Amino acid sequence: MHRANNMAWRFLLTLVIFAPAAVIPAQPLHAKPTRLVKIGGFIQHLQWSPDGKKFLFTRGNFGGKMGLWTVNIDGTELTQLLPKAPVPQFDGHWSPDSKRILFVYDILQGTDGKLQLDLMNADGSGQKNLLPHKNFFEESPRFSPDGKKIAWTSTRNKQQDIWIMDADGNNQKALTTDLAIDNSPTWSPDSKQIAFTSARAGNLDIWIMNADGTGQKRLTDNPKMDYWPAWSPDGKKIAFTSNRDGNYEIYLMNPDGSEQANLSNHPGNDNWATWSPDSRRLAWISNRDGEYAIYVAEVGK
Repeated sequence: MHRANNMAWRFLLTLVIFAPAAVIPAQPLHAKPTRLVKIGGFIQHLQWSPDGKKFLFTRGNFGGKMGLWTVNIDGTELTQLLPKAPVPQFDGHWSPDSKRILFVYDILQGTDGKLQLDLMNADGSGQKNLLPHKNFFEESPRFSPDGKKIAWTSTRNKQQDIWIMDADGNNQKALTTDLAIDNSPTWSPDSKQIAFTSARAGNLDIWIMNADGTGQKRLTDNPKMDYWPAWSPDGKKIAFTSNRDGNYEIYLMNPDGSEQANLSNHPGNDNWATWSPDSRRLAWISNRDGEYAIYVAEVGK
């Protein structure tokens, strides 16, 4: 029953979203993003590499399945990482040195998803399993900036919770145990805190906690949905997606939840924000021009 509820939330988000060093200003920015590259089909889970050279993302319905792709930040070399994989892969995350990718690998059995966490090199070679599937969904894996830990989402306690483990897969521990959904973790740049999405207050909001699970605190409090937090590498801002203005927009706020401001401010759907390593630019996925594409905007000086 709990798994059914979790899957309902997961698919609701996908369906709703895809229908059709530096000082960042605190005021509403109304950014004017530049389109990087158009990509056929829907794309999601955007991640900027720590070395600043590439984007990693999930591309759906290409060759009949969901898969991981990269593209250079100038829009060149669009590359499918696992073209021969027989099953879906998605929601990848770069290692701090940009040399490896941690991701969700779905070992399908019929139409029943079996989600586990795998590792591979940044070019798609050397795939190996890190966290095997054991009748739970393992999702949203995120390396800590210091490379020592991994935070991820697991249903091993029947609901989606945030878990943490060593980078080699040892010492697994639940950080959240609420009966409601907790997912999409993002690390502070000093690896001491984690922001995440939670439905424990009745709708999706952004929460924060210490890396040991203590000090859990709600940052957003809006009757609409706030989700997919992304902490800036300089630690000064958290970007997130919200539909509080009637469509999906990219918002910025301080790490204490103050000064929440609409950055994208466009009638199209803007989602899946990710920061450049210097915190001066923010990239996201939008269908504002009729097709899904990666956009980049200057947000700092």
